[in-house]
Amino acid sequence: MVPLGKGAAASAHDRHARVAEMMARYLGEPLMAGFADDDVTEVYLNPQDGHVRYDTRSRGKLRTSLQLQPQRVEQFLNAVADMHGLALDADHPSLQAELPQELFRGARLQGFLPPMASGACFVIRKPPAVVYSLDDYVFSGILPDDARMMLRQAVERHWNILIAGGTGTGKTTFANALLKEITEQCPNERIVILEDTVELQCTAVDHLALRTTFGVSLAHLVKHTLRAYPDRIIVGEVRGPEALDLLDAWSTGHPGGLGTFHAQDAAGTLLRLDRLCQRANVPSQLELIAEAVDLIVLMEGGHRTRRIKDLVRVHGLDAHGRFDLEHLISGENAAPPMLESSDADLIEVSVLRPPKGQHA
Repeated sequence: MVPLGKGAAASAHDRHARVAEMMARYLGEPLMAGFADDDVTEVYLNPQDGHVRYDTRSRGKLRTSLQLQPQRVEQFLNAVADMHGLALDADHPSLQAELPQELFRGARLQGFLPPMASGACFVIRKPPAVVYSLDDYVFSGILPDDARMMLRQAVERHWNILIAGGTGTGKTTFANALLKEITEQCPNERIVILEDTVELQCTAVDHLALRTTFGVSLAHLVKHTLRAYPDRIIVGEVRGPEALDLLDAWSTGHPGGLGTFHAQDAAGTLLRLDRLCQRANVPSQLELIAEAVDLIVLMEGGHRTRRIKDLVRVHGLDAHGRFDLEHLISGENAAPPMLESSDADLIEVSVLRPPKGQHA
C-alpha cells in the first residue's frame, strides 16, 4: 500500500469538511445550534410530525417547534450514506454510521427510511462533551461516597468491571469516569479500547483505540488486541459473541478490564453474558464468567434521576453452581447487603474483599 502524501491527506480532510457542511445545511442552523449545546445529548426526529426533539441532561426529553421536511431528512441521510459508501434505499432502509468530526464531533447516527419507517427519520447520539470524575459523581449525588472508595480499590486491584443498566442510564459516561480513574491511578499501563463508534475518551499516554469496520467485528478486534500487548482491555459495549474471547482474555493475563452491558440487575447481567458466549457455538460458560467478572456497577434512571443503584461483587460459583454475589451498597430499590449463597452471611459493605484467589 502506498502511503498518502500530505497533499492527499489534506484533500481528504477538505472533502470531509465539505460533506459535513452540506449535512449541516440539510439540517439547518436552528438544529445545529441545538446540537452544539452541551446540555443536549441526543437529537432525534419522528416521521409522523417531523418535529426535532432533544434529550437533555437538565430537562429530559424536549419537543421543539422546529420541523424538518421529509425531503431534507432524506437528503441528510443520503449524504451520510454516500460519505461511508453505504447503500440507502427501499431495499436497505436502515443506516448506522458515524458523523464527521467536523461540526458533528463524530456523533453516532441511526437513520431509517420507508418501508422500515413511515418516513425518513433519525436518532443522533452525541459523544460526551465532558469527562466526569468519580468525585463529580459523588458531588452530584449519583454515587455514594463509600462506593467511590470501593471503585478506586477495584481499579487499583485490576478487577474486571461491567457497567450494566438500561438504555439512557449513563453507562458510557460512567465508563469514561472509570477510564479517567484508571489513567490517573495507572499512568504507565497500556490501554486498548474496542468500540463500534467512538464514545470512550482516554487521555492515557500509552493507549490504542480500535474500531469495528464492515469486515471486522468486535470478536475479531478482541483477538487482534491480544497481539497488541495490552495491560487492560476496554470494550465500549459487550453485546455479541465477542464476550467469549473477552472473558477469556480478562481471566488469562489481562485483568483490569472494563465494559458496558445492557441488563437490569446483576443476575441478569451474568446470565445474558452466558447467552452471548453461547453464540460462539460453545456450551454454557458460567465458570468462565464467574472467574472473569469481578464487579458489576448497576445504573438506573434518566438524566435527572440517574444514580448508581448498586455495586455487586462476583465471588465465583457457590457449592450449588450458582453465582456467589455480594451487594456492596444498597439504595432504595437495591438488594439487601448480604451474600447470595447457602450461608447468606451478613457482610461489611464498606471494605472490599481481596481479589479472587488471594488473601488480604
